[in-house]
Amino acid sequence: MAMQLTSASFRDGGEIPKPFTCDGSDQSPPLAWSGAPPGTRSFAVVCRDPDAPAGVWYHWAIFDIPAQISQIAQGHSPDSNAPRQAINDFGRRGYGGPCPPHGHGRHHYSFTVYALSVERLDLPAGARCVEVERAARAHAIANAQLTGIYAR
Repeated sequence: MAMQLTSASFRDGGEIPKPFTCDGSDQSPPLAWSGAPPGTRSFAVVCRDPDAPAGVWYHWAIFDIPAQISQIAQGHSPDSNAPRQAINDFGRRGYGGPCPPHGHGRHHYSFTVYALSVERLDLPAGARCVEVERAARAHAIANAQLTGIYAR
């Protein structure tokens, strides 16, 4: 069975509700995954916007998620130290919701969960989302994606 990533708040290809954006309370959406392969030792989740005017914009990376965990609750605090969270492209630790330029059209926000062959990613404090994504890809044994849409 292939891995799957879902959210109770929006379907794949659906609109991301306002509470999870900069126009709302900017809280992280609830995420749940299933179908991780044997040998999974941890997970990492990365959220990125490939439609940003300057290229890919990273909104969130949360990593060193223990293998027995299969979800992240809505509104995960940026101050929480477990699991670890990276610095997003807004320059803040934790989640930064969709905030495309006004009139720029629909942006596709890709949430990817990586099942990893290592218990922890060897990343320093203050690591950026792009570094988490690079390290996660290097150790990934499976992944699943959920894409949400948002426009202003």
